Amino acid sequence: MNGGPGRPVPPRRPGEQATTQLPPVANQVQREPGLLTHREPDEDPDMYDDDYYDDDEPELTEDEERRLRKKKIWKRVRIASFVALGLMILGPILAVAIAYPLVNWPKPEEVAAGRNKTITLHWSDGSEMAKISQPGQNLTMLTLDEVPDHVRKAVLAAEDANFYENPGFDAKAIARAVWIQATGGSSGGSGLTQQYIKKATGQDDPTLTRKFTELVKAYKMSNESDHDTILTAYLNTVHFGRGADGMKAAAQVYFKKEMKDLTPSEAALIAGMIQTPSKSENEEYREKRWNFVMDQMLQKGWIDQTYRSSEKLPTPLNFEETRPAGLEGPLARVQQQVENEVDSDDVGLTMERAQKIGVDIYTTIDKNMQTAATDAVNAVLEGQDAELRTSLSAIEPTTGAVKAYYAGKDGLQGIDYAKGTIQEAGSTFKPFDLVAALQMGKGIGDTYDSTPRIINGVPIRNASNTTCGKQCPIKQAMIESLNTVFYDMVANDTGPKAVADAAHQAGIPETVMIDGKAKQTLTGKEGAAPNTGIAIGADDAQVRPFDMASAFATFASRGVYRKPFFITKIEGPDKELLYQHTDKSAPAFDPDATKSRDIADNVTEVLKEIPKKGIACANNRECAGKTGTHELADNASQNSKAWMVGYTPTLSASVWIGKDAGNVAIKDRSGNPVFGSGLPGQIWKKFMDAALNGTPVEKFPKPKPLGNFEPPKKSQSVPPSSVTPSSTTPPRSTDPDESSTKPTKPTKPCGIVGCPTTSTSEEPPPDPINRRDPTN
Repeated sequence: MNGGPGRPVPPRRPGEQATTQLPPVANQVQREPGLLTHREPDEDPDMYDDDYYDDDEPELTEDEERRLRKKKIWKRVRIASFVALGLMILGPILAVAIAYPLVNWPKPEEVAAGRNKTITLHWSDGSEMAKISQPGQNLTMLTLDEVPDHVRKAVLAAEDANFYENPGFDAKAIARAVWIQATGGSSGGSGLTQQYIKKATGQDDPTLTRKFTELVKAYKMSNESDHDTILTAYLNTVHFGRGADGMKAAAQVYFKKEMKDLTPSEAALIAGMIQTPSKSENEEYREKRWNFVMDQMLQKGWIDQTYRSSEKLPTPLNFEETRPAGLEGPLARVQQQVENEVDSDDVGLTMERAQKIGVDIYTTIDKNMQTAATDAVNAVLEGQDAELRTSLSAIEPTTGAVKAYYAGKDGLQGIDYAKGTIQEAGSTFKPFDLVAALQMGKGIGDTYDSTPRIINGVPIRNASNTTCGKQCPIKQAMIESLNTVFYDMVANDTGPKAVADAAHQAGIPETVMIDGKAKQTLTGKEGAAPNTGIAIGADDAQVRPFDMASAFATFASRGVYRKPFFITKIEGPDKELLYQHTDKSAPAFDPDATKSRDIADNVTEVLKEIPKKGIACANNRECAGKTGTHELADNASQNSKAWMVGYTPTLSASVWIGKDAGNVAIKDRSGNPVFGSGLPGQIWKKFMDAALNGTPVEKFPKPKPLGNFEPPKKSQSVPPSSVTPSSTTPPRSTDPDESSTKPTKPTKPCGIVGCPTTSTSEEPPPDPINRRDPTN
């Protein structure tokens, strides 16, 4: 082809040549539909994303962006919530479905066959003291028709009022318990069926695994048996306190009745103990639980308002009258203290569990010392007034172990005269005055005016047998028990609170349980500070005899306090160690152990002179101690209580003598008033000599002098006193180491269990009658 006339046409570049081989296509050929699985998207997916913006669209404002972000967040939260809700619903259902065929619930007959094993008590040397059983050990299985309707309903009201409506567990109760615990409270949430599982298996670990397994077992039990069967099993198994498993045994130990004879009110009291059976002897707790059960029964229509309003809290019989036979005489009180300790927070085992598995309990009680205590009491009181009551408690200062415990000859039939009664301590309380003085920098050589006089408006006097001059050193005043010195010391120097604090530091508990009620010690009415009468062991100086042995043990251990205990260890059926006592000692009188030691040693330096006057220990053994009495409120020539508390480096013992009536005269067989160095002192000496016979003779360490350790070598002039001497001459004491004085206020008559505080004011008005004081 030519490029024009007369010229050749240049060759075309590739791609520029015309395609003339095929005819032109008139219409576009239609594409074949692609497969959906491989089809390319027709549109960009990002255009629907929240973050996609067309370049032509205006930018969002900050508020719009914030709303958009919030919308995205809530969308994700909703999705997560739906997923979580699904898991919450389906997860437990799946877990229960998996666990259901794998668990078995305890059959009542199997539980009955394995209930309550024997508990063996051992002396401190490991030899057997006794085997003890508990109420219900041989209990026959109840049938539901044996249980009165009001008894069933009392138990349901106490523990699971909606029992017959729930499937083995109460979902509302569980949710409520979760909420209470989440907000800092305490609640179990277990229904009656779950409680049966826990009691029957003995498994109560506070773990989610145990709780879940318990719930599945309860659900399975509800499916495989009826509610009546479950309730019957529960009534045969649950622990009601006082060692009673099952309602039949509980009816006996609380009211000594057959179950069919219980009133609805009595049944409510027993049922109320299921929650915390270890508090069965706490009257305040019993009343609280009884009111709860009665109110629940009223709400459910199981009793009417007339009955609810007319009923008063039932008073169960004294446990000592209803418990099955065990140890007798003084040893019965030892058993009681051991059982109380098993139930205490210190041990953390509970008698309920101990009964279920059968244990060996190794006590601190020394067989020879316990025998010595009983023999000493019997020998000294033989032929004396049959109404005299006494207690003897002995504690090892270096450990806190109770080595002997004599709380009364009648065992459980009478009062526990060691830990079940509080009494005015008399002059045995004066060593705590000395502790308070030493803590403020004074020494045993410091002097005070010993003449009878009115101090802060109160007439105070001594016995006429004092050998001290007007200015008497504290050491000599303690030996002669001069009330004027110690009342002056507390009224004008230490203050009564410092004395109470010193006693608490030594080992007098701030709160004790007396007759089922908590009582504050060494305080005035409603917890007020004690008055000055505490200086001479009167008014607010009320203590348990057992605690005085503990407090003086702190002096013996050179200022180290150790809480008294009765159990060294507990072994299970296979000799596995379930509990072991550990020493938890601490300086008593000062955080600095050295200073606390020095204070105790200075007290001992004074007290070791007192037993030398008629009740010295045998074999020239060094002993320290203090006597004391409390006089009658209406007869200054007679005493109503007498004490001797003393110690060696290895043993501390407290002896108390009084009468059940409290405010009556205690006299020996010759009709003479009993003083501390009399019958109590003789019992103490006889016991200490026998208990320590054959043991090494130890001496007290020489004290490091504190303050003015030695009295002035020559008399010094004393400024005229602003106080007025009493013109009344006191009667002479019949006991050379006993002194007498006028109390801060006449003590009202009271029973042996505990005297009420007689004064709340710091300084009561003087009594116009100048009587002897109950201080020695």
